Amino acid sequence: MMKTAISFTVNGRTREAFVPPRMLLSDFIRHELELPGTHVGCEHGVCGSCNVIVDGKAVRSCLMFAVQADGSDITTVEGYSTDAGLHPIQQAFWEEHGLQCGFCTPGMLAAAKELLAANPDPSDEDIREAISGNLCRCTGYEFIINAIRSAGKAMREADIQNTLQPV
Repeated sequence: MMKTAISFTVNGRTREAFVPPRMLLSDFIRHELELPGTHVGCEHGVCGSCNVIVDGKAVRSCLMFAVQADGSDITTVEGYSTDAGLHPIQQAFWEEHGLQCGFCTPGMLAAAKELLAANPDPSDEDIREAISGNLCRCTGYEFIINAIRSAGKAMREADIQNTLQPV
């Protein structure tokens, strides 16, 4: 079987591999990189549970071939937290009970991350629009909306704190 060389950054680490041209990015992330946080639900791009951030945009990794990500910067849910702790979005989901079974959570976090990068103070309508492509069967979405709103506030306050630090 023919394989294609790919190279990209995943969670801040350069990764290189030879992959079959039709290998899905979700399969590569889960099976080759052993990063199981990217969940695969419908495998048709409907549920959003497989969303990852590719070059700043939330994408359905079950609809993208790994070779299409060649040269990209990818962030999976495993790449959100740091040694300092949870990312503010993760923290807000925890505090606001924006997760229950957790299956949709990685995709919701990616949608929230993309939204808050573009709009740090979204309205509830903006949040609903941003997560409209993600299915959740547990929460009823209100806690997720609250979590994203809370994360935006925390991130704005952190930015303010960072600008007030003495140089």
